[in-house]
Amino acid sequence: MKKLWLTATLVAALSACSTVPPAAPSVAGTLKKPELDRIAAAPATQAATAASGNFSQFLALSAQMQPALAPAVKAYENKATLQGDDLVNISRLLGLYNRLKNQAAVIDTTARMVALPTVRSDKIPPHEDPSIIAFGALVEGMAKDFGLQFRNVDNRVFEVKLPGSGTQEFGILTHADVVPVVADEWVLDDGTRLDPFKLTRVGGNLYGRGSIDDKGSIAAVLYAMKAVKDSGLPLARTIRLMIETTEETGGDAMKYYRTKTALPEYNIVLDSKYPAVVAEKGSGALRATFVLGAATGAGGPPAIVAMAGAASANAVPQTATARLRGGSAQAIAAQLNAAKGAFVAKYAAQGGKFNIDVALDGADVLVKVTGASAHGSRPEEGVNPLPRLALFLQQSGVTLAVNGYSQAVKYLADLYGVDYLGRTMGLAYSDDFMGPLTMSPNLVREKDGKVDVLVNVRMPRGSTPEALSQATTTRVKAWGAQAGIAVEVDHTQGNWMARDPKGAWLATLLNTFGDTTGLEAKPVPTAGSTTAKLMPNAINFGPAMPGKKYTAHNAKEFKEVADMDADMQMFTEMLVRIGNLAQMQ
Repeated sequence: MKKLWLTATLVAALSACSTVPPAAPSVAGTLKKPELDRIAAAPATQAATAASGNFSQFLALSAQMQPALAPAVKAYENKATLQGDDLVNISRLLGLYNRLKNQAAVIDTTARMVALPTVRSDKIPPHEDPSIIAFGALVEGMAKDFGLQFRNVDNRVFEVKLPGSGTQEFGILTHADVVPVVADEWVLDDGTRLDPFKLTRVGGNLYGRGSIDDKGSIAAVLYAMKAVKDSGLPLARTIRLMIETTEETGGDAMKYYRTKTALPEYNIVLDSKYPAVVAEKGSGALRATFVLGAATGAGGPPAIVAMAGAASANAVPQTATARLRGGSAQAIAAQLNAAKGAFVAKYAAQGGKFNIDVALDGADVLVKVTGASAHGSRPEEGVNPLPRLALFLQQSGVTLAVNGYSQAVKYLADLYGVDYLGRTMGLAYSDDFMGPLTMSPNLVREKDGKVDVLVNVRMPRGSTPEALSQATTTRVKAWGAQAGIAVEVDHTQGNWMARDPKGAWLATLLNTFGDTTGLEAKPVPTAGSTTAKLMPNAINFGPAMPGKKYTAHNAKEFKEVADMDADMQMFTEMLVRIGNLAQMQ
């Protein structure tokens, strides 16, 4: 009965001249964005996919709108081997079909994944964390439902495979873990408070930790694999999806996985940006540590007794706070309030807008600077409130008791201020392709009687980890000696990566992106650092779109629904085309 109803629906759609546009001029070669948009917008197409129609029905509608597609559609229906433009067009239409049919399912899956707080804990290893284990169970259930193969590698990496006919595999790499959140920062401009671990749609945005980094990509590629399997299109190569669980904290799960399993020779990573990333900066952590010291005495100057910035070192914070205790709270608050207007006016022109709030909290004074959060690799997209807080405290005229926090404030103000390019440190340099060195002080914490300041360092080609670490250590030590401040310095620096993956697989990714989006398609670098560095022949393909702020690691992280649609469409096409290349290079 259901089959008869579907057939009637299709006949009605095909015969209704008001819903099927007249045939367009023949497509020369492969479908491009205008033709794809026209097919997607047709009421008959939308009705067919919404009414549980199948891919063959969708192809029939598409061929009616684009008659030049008829031979390719006929070849697919006859299970003939598809090559050249026919393979491109059928895979491209499968991507469009997947997007139209499964958008709601991908959003729902992303929501289920976001609801699992897969943040690394310092109390339990990730592979024993209930959220990671639950994430693996969720993926396993989907894989079985989709008819895909699943393997759990000791809760470090979750594998999903779609077998091909040959012996070769190509890898797809994503990650399930996310960075921590500062829940109070998840408030929209209209005052709406968001739960970071509940996917919330507001207009065209999907808010939630992991929505863009990287859970949305996992949901999209799983449905792409399902679409390819359900279509019956043959693959020459097996597709191996690998979901890592420690990418945000060093990738030790992938290192473990490499000891257990041979990696595919070619890999596509879904953890950066489009069109195709062939170079990454090296990510590093520069830590300066100060002895906390005793609290302020009665009648002495006020002391900073607490400070906070980002929840993780690889995120530019949305807010930074300092708690002052001692002296006359009312007088200190008045002095700070008197100073903040001129300070904001002076520094807003140097990097962007921010604001300062000074409030009494019992006998304490709480100072809060609100800027704009960003990914730690892209400090230019944010306004870092932590060094601005330090500058304000230093320039406000309030005399502070000497302790580890006041020394951290001086360090932040003297060596960073509003600069994140290493200029104040005397270390600035840039690579023509990869861009500049960046040094973003994001996190301050009290631990074991000491105060740490952590700086996220992104190193492009032009230096080595050893040389840069030595230079930063020497510079900070020299500052400490000059200031009369004892400072411990530790700089752990990862290396940059630059690859030259010429050949068919890179050309295929670029063609897929360019024709789907209508945007320029060329290899690009990224300031981000992913586990692509741990993989042979790895290229990042999405999910961030060019020209848009990357909201990963941000307060109020979100994924645009339109961009998720594009991911679904391009991932599907990519799987079919890469899976059938005669040669990768």
